[in-house]
Amino acid sequence: MRTVELIGVVLFLGVLCSESKYMVYNTSAGIDAGKINVHLVPHTHDDVGWLKTVDQYYVGSNNSIQGACVQNVLDSLVPALLADKNRKFIYVEQAFFQRWWNDQSELTQSIVKKLVNSGQLEFINGGMCMHDEAVPHYIDMIDQTTLGHRFLKEEFGVTPRIGWQIDPFGHSAVQAYLLGAEVGFDSFFFGRIDYQDRIKRKKEKSLEVIWRGSKSLGSSAQIFAGAFPENYEPPPGFYFEVNADSPVVQDNVNLFDYNVQDRVNDFVAAAIAQANITRTNHIMWTMGTDFRYQYAYTWYRNMDKLIHYVNKDGRVNALYSTPSIYTDAKYATSKSWPLKIEDYFPYADRANAYWTGYFTSRPALKFYVRKMSGYYLAARQLEFFKGRNDSGPNTDSLADAMAIAQHHDAVTGTEKQHVANDYAKRLSIGYTEAEKVVASSLACLTDSKSSFGCGDPTTNFQQCPLLNITYCPASETDLSHGKNLIVLVYNSLGWKREDVIRFPVVNEDITVHDSEGRKIESQLVPIVDAYVDLRKYYARAYLGSSPDDVPKYWIAFTVSVPPLGFSTYTISASKKPGAGSTKSSIYKFQKGEKPAIEVGEGNLTLTISAPSGKIINYVNNRNLVEESVEQSFSYYTGYNGVNDKAPQNSGAYIFRPNGTYHIKAEQASLTVIQGPLVNEVHQQINPWIFQTTRLYKEKEHVEVEFIVGPVPIHDGFGKEVATQITTSLENSKTFYTDSNGRDFIKRIRDFRTDWDLEVNQPVAGNYYPINLGIYIRDSKKEFSVLVDRSLGGSSIVDGQIELMLHRRLLLDDSRGVDEALNETVCVLDDCRGLAVQGKYYYRIDPLGEGAKWRRSFGQEIYSPLLLAFAEEDGENWMSSHTPTFSAIDASYSLPDNVALITLQELDDGKVLLRLAHLYEVGEDSDLSVMSKVELKKLFPGKKIVKVRELSLSANQEREEMEKRRLVWKVEGETENQNENPKVVRGVPVDPKKLEVDLAPMEIRTFVMEFEVDLMSTTFKRIVDA
Repeated sequence: MRTVELIGVVLFLGVLCSESKYMVYNTSAGIDAGKINVHLVPHTHDDVGWLKTVDQYYVGSNNSIQGACVQNVLDSLVPALLADKNRKFIYVEQAFFQRWWNDQSELTQSIVKKLVNSGQLEFINGGMCMHDEAVPHYIDMIDQTTLGHRFLKEEFGVTPRIGWQIDPFGHSAVQAYLLGAEVGFDSFFFGRIDYQDRIKRKKEKSLEVIWRGSKSLGSSAQIFAGAFPENYEPPPGFYFEVNADSPVVQDNVNLFDYNVQDRVNDFVAAAIAQANITRTNHIMWTMGTDFRYQYAYTWYRNMDKLIHYVNKDGRVNALYSTPSIYTDAKYATSKSWPLKIEDYFPYADRANAYWTGYFTSRPALKFYVRKMSGYYLAARQLEFFKGRNDSGPNTDSLADAMAIAQHHDAVTGTEKQHVANDYAKRLSIGYTEAEKVVASSLACLTDSKSSFGCGDPTTNFQQCPLLNITYCPASETDLSHGKNLIVLVYNSLGWKREDVIRFPVVNEDITVHDSEGRKIESQLVPIVDAYVDLRKYYARAYLGSSPDDVPKYWIAFTVSVPPLGFSTYTISASKKPGAGSTKSSIYKFQKGEKPAIEVGEGNLTLTISAPSGKIINYVNNRNLVEESVEQSFSYYTGYNGVNDKAPQNSGAYIFRPNGTYHIKAEQASLTVIQGPLVNEVHQQINPWIFQTTRLYKEKEHVEVEFIVGPVPIHDGFGKEVATQITTSLENSKTFYTDSNGRDFIKRIRDFRTDWDLEVNQPVAGNYYPINLGIYIRDSKKEFSVLVDRSLGGSSIVDGQIELMLHRRLLLDDSRGVDEALNETVCVLDDCRGLAVQGKYYYRIDPLGEGAKWRRSFGQEIYSPLLLAFAEEDGENWMSSHTPTFSAIDASYSLPDNVALITLQELDDGKVLLRLAHLYEVGEDSDLSVMSKVELKKLFPGKKIVKVRELSLSANQEREEMEKRRLVWKVEGETENQNENPKVVRGVPVDPKKLEVDLAPMEIRTFVMEFEVDLMSTTFKRIVDA
């Protein structure tokens, strides 16, 4: 009976097979050397937040805004790839992939690993997000890339080979050499370059280049880079998402609309058109776009047919490919390529549409991201000193939040408001956990009772994340009843630091002592109404109600803090009236009084015009620099192009001004605060701009603190608020801006290195991103301005530097976000436009001497001193605790030209260390030289067992990466010229000497292993448990 059944089944299957119309498509094509090879690269571009939040995009919720579900994309891909071994796919954003991966069964994970190992699924770029390239700091770019790369290495054993920055709005030199060549990428592809540049490159077949982004590292850090002919979508007519407009390949002769030959002809025509603007016989088609492949089969079904029929036609060769296959094919041709230097900023996609507004958009979010970046660096150091606790509070949550915030629609300020809120919420949650790590680490390090490990710390340190709005409950302790306030100051830099710190206090008669009981000079600075108003309104947003009491003063005093260490100070009530802190003198200028006043207690003095409040003279008595300086404010009205033939408004992305309006400072609004440590000039510029100009006795720069907002819109016009600092320097249209806080790049007004610029926006088209600073120079002096967050700026007029501080606009700029950049804060029923508080700093030096300040003080801005507070009640805290600490040898500090940018204990107990040379070749006569770091002195008391040098993203051995690096040919250069002059790099670390050499602009990454202290480790485990 069973035999008869089996025969019946076989006969039935035979009938089915004989009648089946199932078509097997030949998708096995490889490269054909004699034809145009069309590399079909299936991909999806998944924004890690934009119109929806990252989690809404992942699960597919809130689809009334956008129908997008990344979960569907990844679910759909696996069976589609399994259906044909020749199909391929690339995936980028690890923030999404990791969410999906954690949801999968062991079986699915096993299948996916096989797809990765076979090359069908390839991870490209590999960071947590596709970070922006204009406004992130280079340390944040490295961190978010490292987070993704190490996950891929640990889970799949793979190292991404290709950079894939297809959507960011312009491309930086740092991205090319640092986040490209230095992470081991063989090539780098991107979508957005200026429309004028693209036209020229198409004609010259120079969309693909060798990009040498660093003049210091030269050819040792160059990379093959390609801009797409139009964008990162398929050619028109080859878009195969469900319900897409493109004609599908209909190859069933029994049905109407059979179109195989038409589709083949369309394919061949598009391929030839692209080949005509591309060198070699290899072209890439990016088969996908935003959030596509939610039903992957519709794409693959049509691509299968195209490959099959196009190759049967024979005029061109079509194949499933990836950027890695494409790169190898280009390299195999052994051709020479045009050389590209500098960067691809600014970017315009058409006339009057410069994407330079987002350099400043959402300035408060930009500051939050930058503030958390410096905090995350310090928190990881302290986590390492104490010992990482995987089960308790750690820095992982802040790491994830910071990584996601680098996305090109996050820190850029180009997302919807509810998404911006989500980024801020994630940062806040991450900070809250990291704050616990910092507090417990500091308590552990100050607890001198334990000789090893950390038992039950006796000090409860509090921190003040809202100091920018003059709110710090921990410091606002009433000391009149015998309590003392312990202030711990942590320095995350590798050199000793002396600086003035300040925080609000409620008592007037107070005294500051250092850890040895010596009285420290201190100054009480009055808290003026502008700061009180900020405090009341924004503190209410956090607390639900305004704080009951408002402190009258900031206390300011000078601290001295060792490298990678802390010092502690005691604030107490004065025993005698008048014996405590010096109260600042206050002078309010009245109309008609003396015309000018001089401020400044040290080498630097400013002469200020009393009627206008404008600085009229800058004098440095040490280096004998004297210069006329004038600082002013203006705003641009946002352009309304609704009724134009080619509509283009100013918006979150686009800066398109419609007139400049100078803001005249109000009369009788000048107040001068003077004291032994700091002098301040307060100005109410107008009802919505307040400014403080500040000089510290021991510093030779000017600090300018501003409060801008709420920007008024009752007149129906959006406004973009800028400040100008004008000098007499003759800079001949030339200025310099940083690339992601790293290299400085020469800019010339109304000029581009790569093409003859047609100027249609003389202001917006000359704006550049600023992360660290901007400077101008002439034959005698250089004038530098440093910033506390990323923003846009320029030198629109010779002798002048302009910074855009705030933007509030009423129209969308038609780039997809579909929302005006009109940030409004509502606290209960009180809604106002966003007020932004921030700082910038400036200094004038003799020619050639400004780099030292830009580089050293730039590090201090990025890594501010970390303050922690505790109450001392009864016992002598200093005698029962460790009041000072430095993690490095007491006789040692890092060289002046080196920064420690990563010190982090990893999950496996190993330690990740990154050291960065801060100077470019030729930037400074003393410090643009090879430098040396002694690891034994950097880690005293620890026995270093092993040091391995890795790639920048810590996912492969540096030596192996260099061996695999593709060496590309450059047009006009011989092989010898490619290395002439020879780029000098630090040599491998000798395991006995344990010294790290760093050449200018070099960053070196190591994983270190230390000899384990079994007693300490056992104790730590007991405590953690």
